Amino acid sequence: MQTNSIDYKNIGLTGFLLLFTSFLFAQEVNWVSFSQAVELAATEENPKKVFIDVYTDWCGWCKKMDKDTFQNPEVAKYMEANFYMVKMDGEGKDPIEFKGKTYKFIASGRKGYHELAAALMQGRLSYPTTIFLDEELNMLSPVPGYQKPEPFLNIAKYFGEDIYKDKDWKTYAGAK
Repeated sequence: MQTNSIDYKNIGLTGFLLLFTSFLFAQEVNWVSFSQAVELAATEENPKKVFIDVYTDWCGWCKKMDKDTFQNPEVAKYMEANFYMVKMDGEGKDPIEFKGKTYKFIASGRKGYHELAAALMQGRLSYPTTIFLDEELNMLSPVPGYQKPEPFLNIAKYFGEDIYKDKDWKTYAGAK
């Protein structure tokens, strides 16, 4: 008499192979320090634009954007190909040299803020805020608030593909 039995060994092997394949093809973002991004932009023959994720340790939306948006395979692949990716603690304590000036932590209220983060966010201390700089490290735009993967990718492509040079944001966004 033949019984229908489940071959658990093959199911386990199949599951392992699927999991391994997903890790193999997952795109990881290579986060660099702000100083490293500045150096790369200055020394590489074809520099990329710079993307800065300004966050704080206590910001729940920052953590959600890390998990949902930056770890999204399509977003990660695009960003890695087109930008130097920087994480910047908006309340970081270490001084940062940029364009001949030293930016420092400023104690204020219960916590404080980093001068460079505040300058990049144009004085609006809102977390998360993502910053886009061109290849010469000039401001393209700060983008405050949590962004889901698809809208974030549209914003990233607007700057990453130089669409901003020919179209204003409303025209571009309206065409999407």
